Amino acid sequence: MPFARLATATTPTRRIGLGLAAVGRPGYINLGRGEDLGENRGVEALRARTHALLDAAYAQGVRYVDAARSYGRSEEFLADWLAAHPGIDDVVIGSKWGYTYTAGWSADAETHEVKDHSTAAYDRQRAETDALLGDRLDLYQIHSVTPDSPALTDKDLHARLAEAAARGLTLGFSTSGPAQADTIRAALAVTVGGEPLFRTVQSTYNLLETSAGPALAEAHDAGLTVIVKEGMANGRLAGPHAPDALKAVAAATGLGCDAVALGWILRRPWAGVVLSGAATVPQLLSNLRAPAVDLDPDRLARLAVLREEPHAYWERRRQLPWH
Repeated sequence: MPFARLATATTPTRRIGLGLAAVGRPGYINLGRGEDLGENRGVEALRARTHALLDAAYAQGVRYVDAARSYGRSEEFLADWLAAHPGIDDVVIGSKWGYTYTAGWSADAETHEVKDHSTAAYDRQRAETDALLGDRLDLYQIHSVTPDSPALTDKDLHARLAEAAARGLTLGFSTSGPAQADTIRAALAVTVGGEPLFRTVQSTYNLLETSAGPALAEAHDAGLTVIVKEGMANGRLAGPHAPDALKAVAAATGLGCDAVALGWILRRPWAGVVLSGAATVPQLLSNLRAPAVDLDPDRLARLAVLREEPHAYWERRRQLPWH
């Protein structure tokens, strides 16, 4: 698996990856994003911002980068950066298929992405990803699988994916919604020729939404690499938006709320990679202080009260506006 390359890294940030959801397109649902990006959200401005983040992340020891077909031009921006750094061969590259970006580079579009887990969508988007990332792609994930997704039951799709795996591509899936645990367990049961199809799982897990935790531990025990996304709860755990309990613990540690929130996730033995969704280099550098967070039993108890009921959490997320 490509993630074996991360196991040999010695930097404190080896378990932190960079996700490009917030910088590959002009609109996203992160709180505070308007202040982060400002008014200039043209293609070249976001290309330059993405490259600056990739430069900073690599310099600090980050070795996993996560993109998706629906993250606007994230794959294109990443491909440009890789082409400009031909000597860099130790970065693990992941992307996703299953959502199509439909906003036409507008932050005010009525619909920003459309979900389709069909074989036809896979074939089309795989060709698009290959045209940009080619053999630099290590991991291809089904984007936002839910219990009702045909991706869990479509045998033709499974056979097509297994062919890609036989040629060396690692396969994974990401999850969303209040039934993430059910999705994870259903995906663990998907096999082709008696062998598990998926080798990674990417799920939302943070101080507010912990319901996937036991299933993610099971996935880890089954040999999958676990990638944690939305550790900042789309900005709800960052800076001025953070709840008072998190602010108090952060003040006691001398670090930012973001570092504490991500450091809390890093304590999970099953968490292989925790994604930073930073939109600015200062945010990224603050995120990367997460391994230094000291969380004693008292601080952990103070943070435990932040947990929300899953359906309430996901309803709140659904209502976040695109910025």
